[in-house]
Amino acid sequence: MINLQPYTNPRYFLIILIALLPLIIGLYFGKRFKIYEAVFSLVFLFLMFDGKDSIQGWQLIGYVIFQFIITFAYQKYRQLGHNKTWVFCVAVILAILPLTTVKVAAVVPTQVASLIGFMGVSYLTFKTVEVIMELRDGTIKKVDPVTYARVLLFYPTLSSGPIDRYRRFKNDCDKAPERDEYLDQLRLGTRYIFQGFLYKFIIGYVFGTIWLPQLANLAQVMGNANGGLKLSWALVGYMYCYSMYLFFDFAGYSLFAVGTSYFMGIKTPMNFNKPFISKNIKDFWNRWHMTLSFWFRDFIFMRFTFFAMKKKLIKNRIRISQVAYLVDFLIMGFWHGLTWFYIVYGIYHALAIIINDIWLRFKKKHRQQVPHNKFTQAFAIFLTFNVVCFSFLIFSGFLDTLWFH
Repeated sequence: MINLQPYTNPRYFLIILIALLPLIIGLYFGKRFKIYEAVFSLVFLFLMFDGKDSIQGWQLIGYVIFQFIITFAYQKYRQLGHNKTWVFCVAVILAILPLTTVKVAAVVPTQVASLIGFMGVSYLTFKTVEVIMELRDGTIKKVDPVTYARVLLFYPTLSSGPIDRYRRFKNDCDKAPERDEYLDQLRLGTRYIFQGFLYKFIIGYVFGTIWLPQLANLAQVMGNANGGLKLSWALVGYMYCYSMYLFFDFAGYSLFAVGTSYFMGIKTPMNFNKPFISKNIKDFWNRWHMTLSFWFRDFIFMRFTFFAMKKKLIKNRIRISQVAYLVDFLIMGFWHGLTWFYIVYGIYHALAIIINDIWLRFKKKHRQQVPHNKFTQAFAIFLTFNVVCFSFLIFSGFLDTLWFH
């Protein structure tokens, strides 16, 4: 049995380039071969979930059928002119039910639990919830079933994003780009894939495979010798090394996904934009895992804020935004997993943004007294970088290993 996991080795890229050639030639001549594109995605999905991962493939099929039933049942309800809040809530709860089951099953110590879930369930859920919410808003009037299937099963981004939006994807997938535009996409796609090689297979490998295990061992030895919270300089080294590994590995993967999408004439949005030069924590979230952070901003933060204002749950607008940040990042923490370090990671970032907002309001009020120059800007970048790296140490789960195992 062949099992071909995306973006794992150079052979994969050679195979996918050969498979994409007919599509690339068609797009160059202004033709989009939709049937070939569908066959391409289905074949590579089959190879991805073949062999030892076949159970995941069956779960993916069941999941897509389930989401189709929910989405089109809710669309029918909306087309009849109804818009009850409780029906909308039921539709959203049902849409996230499979993902919730996967997250809960992950912490249940049984052999059956390990068989629940498939690669990409989180990212498919983001897309389905987005469609249901936009049907509620009326920004999506009608969901085309073929386009919906193409959005959900778009192979380059299925396993780990970036998270594309239905309306944006639909604009690209229904037509072929102009030749000059497509040549530019091919140029950018090639650049992103080679940049991804540098990030994931060279820099990410050095940080994650060579240095990180050595620093982990050293931090455990020094931590056990020091006692207490088991703090050591090796732990600080682990924090920075893990942060670099996380960025280069994930950004490399995202570049592969975006580059492959561009080859297919789909302008999948970028996920990272130089996050380590962020001037504050809010700026960081506009640069880090952008499609995820923007999704949470639009569908959690903004909606909670609107709901709280409409129902007058909290009168003070500053307090509303602070509570919204806590809700937003707490849900993000639970989404990563039901462990203390993911939840603390979410709370930590919410508090960091709340403190940042308080500082920005103070700075605006005392503009004359607070200096603003290239040195303070450099310090802001340095401080933000270290705040973020400490959050990644929490996120890594290494403290859990160091303290409790």
